Amino acid sequence: MQRKVELQIWIEGTIIAAIAMVLSFIPTNIGSSFSISLGMIPITLYALRRGTKAGFFSAFIWGLLHFPLAQVYYLMPAQVIIEYILAFGFAGFAGVYSEKLQQAIRDKEYAKSSRIIMYASFFGTLMRYFWHFVAGVMFWGSFALWGMNPWLFSFVMNGLSGLATAITTTIVLMLLLKIDPQLFIPVNKARINQRKKELEK
Repeated sequence: MQRKVELQIWIEGTIIAAIAMVLSFIPTNIGSSFSISLGMIPITLYALRRGTKAGFFSAFIWGLLHFPLAQVYYLMPAQVIIEYILAFGFAGFAGVYSEKLQQAIRDKEYAKSSRIIMYASFFGTLMRYFWHFVAGVMFWGSFALWGMNPWLFSFVMNGLSGLATAITTTIVLMLLLKIDPQLFIPVNKARINQRKKELEK
């Protein structure tokens, strides 16, 4: 039973990664340095639904999918690892809020649930864009517009992209919470918890 559940989690995570990749093809770029990453929406939802470990896995797969689809901007190996392995994988850390959100939903505390979704969206985005910021300073500084300092340029551009992404993710997930709160609580997890309670009696 447990293995079946785990397999389902990983399959679900892979599907979510593919959805995130598809959403990445929707043009949201303004210039070469600003964009809204719509893929963060399903990744954050999945991380809140399944937790940090599964969220990291799904986000990591999302990053890997950039390679066979030729969506990688390559300068050198270290830059690719930071921007497509670390950055995307760390987006899954939105899952640290998973248990708190699910408990708030079970308690029907929807105002609190909305706040947790906001925290998770901003945290997961921050964790991802921190690595993009690092890469911007280390590898993309020579491409900074208007001769700006690489630190300032990377902070401004990644900061604006990250902020816009976090706000968009928050708004969409709050709408999904209003439509169907159970999207954030996996059915099999609820069954396992119920089974544990029955065995404890």
